[in-house]
Amino acid sequence: MKSESLDVKKFQDQQLKDELASLQKKLFDLRSQTVTEKVKDTSQFAKTRKNIARLNTELRTRQHASKK
Repeated sequence: MKSESLDVKKFQDQQLKDELASLQKKLFDLRSQTVTEKVKDTSQFAKTRKNIARLNTELRTRQHASKK
């Protein structure tokens, strides 16, 4: 799956949580690569952070909707 084409509204809750964990691990790996070796594509940092924000926003929206 391309990271820039996430359609989070189609995901189920567990899929959102799994994808969020995966992206957080990817961001951690990118950060550790900056220490150990040169990162080839620095735009991956911003793309990964934006996708994490999209997932968090969708999870939070669903939490608020379920409370009503």
